[in-house]
Order: sequence, then structure tokens, then C-alpha cells
Amino acid sequence: MSETFKALVVEKDDAGTSAAVKDLTLADLPEGEVTVAVEYSTVNYKDGLCIGPGGGLVRNYPHVPGIDFAGTVETSSDDRYKPGDKVVLTGWRVGEAHWGGYTQKARVRADWLVPLPDGLTTRQAMAVGTAGFTSMLAVQALEDHGFKAGPILVTGAAGGVGSVAVALLSALGQEVAAVTGRPDQEDYLRGLGASQIVPRADLAETVKRPLESETWGGCVDAVGGDMLARVLGQMQYGASVAAVGLAGGAGLPATVIPFLLRGVNLLGIDSVMQPYENRVRAWSRIAEILPMDKLEGMVVPATLGDLPKLGADILKGQVRGRVVVDVNA
Repeated sequence: MSETFKALVVEKDDAGTSAAVKDLTLADLPEGEVTVAVEYSTVNYKDGLCIGPGGGLVRNYPHVPGIDFAGTVETSSDDRYKPGDKVVLTGWRVGEAHWGGYTQKARVRADWLVPLPDGLTTRQAMAVGTAGFTSMLAVQALEDHGFKAGPILVTGAAGGVGSVAVALLSALGQEVAAVTGRPDQEDYLRGLGASQIVPRADLAETVKRPLESETWGGCVDAVGGDMLARVLGQMQYGASVAAVGLAGGAGLPATVIPFLLRGVNLLGIDSVMQPYENRVRAWSRIAEILPMDKLEGMVVPATLGDLPKLGADILKGQVRGRVVVDVNA
């Protein structure tokens, strides 16, 4: 049990929290049935919160952040997984309540894992990551409720969830309208498949009228708050909004009028504790329909040593696309 490996460790003392790459041993790992040689992880908004000085999502220190990872099983006491199996993990508060993916070795409960589907490498799986997995859950929810005619709106389109949602919807043949506050992202979003760019300012005003012109045939909302309230009043009759994120706040300054008079469906998407069958379905569909060339165009490579700065950058909204962390680089 003396084998050493690298991990990003967040510690806390009277002066606050600090994050640094350190050597750990297998004996340091938390309990679990499966030990995984981690190959890749990602950077998400929650990771920024865990790494940052506030540490609001972390209750126990020392802590290893990283809310997802993909790698190869090394040891397992569960018959479902054998050494050499490729696996992916998202959710279950990994990287928050349980040590996560910013490490070369991880030990987790077998129930939290999903076999990596055929057609995806571990690097590609983390180019998708929790953000892309959440996007697939949102797109599946819209599919299950039926797309309406007209563009499908994606808010926060240049972020991790939004980027993959644009690519997935485009791959399914939908017309996609991408919302962004940065004009320099237009070429990037059109490259992912967006046919229309909507300036964030057009949707940033607070709601003045509960109903506006019927515009959107569906929506993946990765922002929430005032923008979600504004979008609800612009949905076509019977259209659905799959709400994913809280970057704009947890409040919803809307009325029931869009739901009563237009039959709008508000679909809440939570990627944390999805049943096994839902996780397998989502990952299988990602492998089936997500264009790998577009996926590669979203990737920003990183190492463990880059993470303290990246954690701060993502909280400032300065990270575009999918940051893939090669934990062995």
C-alpha cells in the first residue's frame, strides 16, 4: 500500500484554504469497492468552488476535487467490474463529499461507475464530462416531450453544458439558436452547429410581460435566474425548457402564465444521482450521435498543476468549451 501518486489536494487552516499538487499513497484513498487508475478529468463550475478560497461545497479536509473522471479499473471487489475495464464516473457528489478525479488513483463505490461505451476513449469521455452528460440528459428530456417547430434555444452556449448541447442538437438535425454575451464566440458556436447567434443582452432584461412572441421550439437553459424567466415567455405553445444551471441565480422571477396559457413544460435536470439505466442510456447516445470532430474542437488541455488558476478562471466566466485534465501529464 506504499505506491505513491500525484493528486491536487485542497487543505484548510485558520488562514483559509489552499490547493497544491502532492504525493499520496493508496492508503490515503477513501473506502470503495473499485480502485481506478484515473486518466482524465475535467474542470466544471463546482470544481472552481471547491478549489477556491471559499470552499463552500467541501465539508471535510484534506480534499481532492474533480467531479468526474474516466480511467481503467485496477482492482475491484464487485463482480461487475474487472481489472482492465474502462469506466466513467459523473455525479454522486464525487469531488464534493467524496474525493474526486484530480488524482492519478481513485477509489469509489461500484454503483457510481458506468462502463465506457464502445466508440469513446477515456479522453473523449472527459471532453464530454459532467457538462456534456448533463447536456445529453437535457436533450433527451426535450426529445421525450417533443421538439416544436422553430429554433431550439441554448443559453450559456459557450460554456461546457451549452457547447455540447449545441453540438448534440445540431447532430439531431435541429435548428439551434445560441445565446452568448461574447461576440468573439460566434465562429466557435457556428462551428458547433449553431445557425443563429442571440446576444445575451437581448434576454438579459427582467420580465416586463409574462408572454411575448412565440419564438423558440425548445430550450436548454444553462443560466437560470432572470434569463430563464424571460425565455419562458417566448416559448411556443407546448414547448419545453430543460433547465440545467444556476449561474444566474436560484430565483425565478416569473409567473404561472406561460405554464397555464401556453402549456410550457419546465423540466429540471439533475445529473448528480441519476439511476444507472439513465446514465447508461445517456452515455450510449453520446457515443452514437456526438460528432467527434466537433468535440475535439471544444477541448482545452490542462494538467494537475494548471488547476488552481483554472478553478479561479471558471468562476469568473473566463473558461470556454471543455477543459480536459490529463492527470498523468
